[in-house]
Amino acid sequence: MSTGPGLFSKCWFIAGPTAVGKTAASLLIAQSIDAEIVSMDSMAVYRHMDIGTAKPNAEERSVVPHHLIDLVDPSSEFSVSEYVNIVNTVVQDIQSRGRIALFVGGTGLYLRSLLRGVFDGPEADEELREKLEAQRLTKGNAWLLQQLHEVDPVSARRLHPNDVRRIIRAIEVHSVTGTPLSSQQNHPPLPESERPPVVLWIEPPRVWLHDRINRRVDQMMQRGLLEEVGQLLQRVPAPGKTARQGLGYRELIDHLENKRSLRSAVEQIKIGTRQFAKRQCTWFRGLEECQSLTIDGTETPAQMASLISAAAD
Repeated sequence: MSTGPGLFSKCWFIAGPTAVGKTAASLLIAQSIDAEIVSMDSMAVYRHMDIGTAKPNAEERSVVPHHLIDLVDPSSEFSVSEYVNIVNTVVQDIQSRGRIALFVGGTGLYLRSLLRGVFDGPEADEELREKLEAQRLTKGNAWLLQQLHEVDPVSARRLHPNDVRRIIRAIEVHSVTGTPLSSQQNHPPLPESERPPVVLWIEPPRVWLHDRINRRVDQMMQRGLLEEVGQLLQRVPAPGKTARQGLGYRELIDHLENKRSLRSAVEQIKIGTRQFAKRQCTWFRGLEECQSLTIDGTETPAQMASLISAAAD
């Protein structure tokens, strides 16, 4: 599936690892260029998951229109293809009103799929999925990831052991087609003449980012993340696999199900988020369409917005 270069010829893309300060800077940029923000965050599509996904709050959304947030209930699954399909409609609507679509987020797969197109893949093999899920429950996530590594090491290196849904899908694609998913997703970058005018990723100092992540996790807990997770578990229908595996959610679900202490859960959220940020940076660094914007961590949101605008000129 391709989105077509023409659709994004006037769009801006601002990516970066979690907690780097994208939200505050993007609000200022959107106001300065008459843009509407399009979320590029795979967990922000879920309703009722606000604190743990660090969604823009109601006040921030009232300042600048936001799209691709709160699309589905936590019981649902939401694919990259669905995201790209909705983006097509949203961008056309924004542009029809003479405004700019400003993509902001940290999901590297979304960004790559928007820039290069997305591979839909074969229909689901439910029998294989059920078999792999049953084996995973007895043998563990590491075993499941090893099964993928044997047939598609490239995809295995990209995925975290807890990303069960995508690991099973990658194994399934190889089983059905005989070809690794990574090779089928390997769309080349667009020629420079067809690329969007602004595709930036914010690259911060590692130590500074780790400190930001640790402090933000503490702030999320103070704002009621544990209560949000508890309410999520009480919903009918129950949250699906993807929602349960969200960073901050899976660890606190473990706590609420008496599998770990609260202190251990919070510490694991911090560790997992730092690891996730590292993988995000690897994604962005590997996309040749992405221009790195290095910051030192002392910038205010206004200063960061100025740096982004200057890099876009």
